[in-house]
Amino acid sequence: MALFVAAGAAEPRNLSVLKQEIVAYVDSGEYEADVKAAVAPALEFLAERVARKATDERLAVVLDIDETALSNLPHMRAFDFGYVPPEWDAWVARGAAPAIAPVLAFFQAARRAGVAVIFITGRREKDRPGTEKNLHATGFGDYAALWLKPNGAKITTEKFKTETRRKLQAEGRVIIANVGDQESDLAGGFAERTFKVPGPFYQTQ
Repeated sequence: MALFVAAGAAEPRNLSVLKQEIVAYVDSGEYEADVKAAVAPALEFLAERVARKATDERLAVVLDIDETALSNLPHMRAFDFGYVPPEWDAWVARGAAPAIAPVLAFFQAARRAGVAVIFITGRREKDRPGTEKNLHATGFGDYAALWLKPNGAKITTEKFKTETRRKLQAEGRVIIANVGDQESDLAGGFAERTFKVPGPFYQTQ
C-alpha cells in the first residue's frame, strides 16, 4: 500500500522551473511591488505608534538584513541560487549588496521620527566588517545596534533573534515593529507588531 501511495503522489515541481519563475517574479517588478505593499502597513503603524508615544518610552524597530534591508540577488543569480560558503563569505566581505528600497524608506521614516533601528541578523560575528560597510554604503548607517550570531554558536536563527529581542526589552527598549523576510525572523514575540516582506529565495530556521 505504501508503495502504491508513493507511486501515485504528485511529482514535485521541477527545480529549474521554480528558479525561472523566481527570476521572472523579480524581473517583472512584481517582487519589488510586493515588498512595497508589505512595508506600507509598517509605515502606517510607525506613524500611528509614534503619535501616541509615552514620554519615557524608548521606541525601537528591529530589521533583518538579508533579503529584508539588503538584497543578495546579484550573488544568488550568479550561483544559480546555490549556496557556496567561500563565495558567500567573499560576497559579504565586499559589502556590495544593494538596498531594498521600500525597507530603506521605512528605516529613514523611523529615524526621522526619532525611533531607534536595531539590526538582528543570522550572519556571524566574523561578517561584521563587511556588513557594517554595506549598511553604511546603502543608507542604513544611522542604526543603533547591529547584532550578529557569535562565531561557532550552535543556535537556530529563530532562537538567537528571539533571545536578542528579549534582551533589548529587558534593557528598556520598546520594540514596536519587527520586519523580516523569514518566519524565523518574526517568531518568538518581544515585538508589538511583525511585518513580513516576501521571501521566496530560501528558508532559514
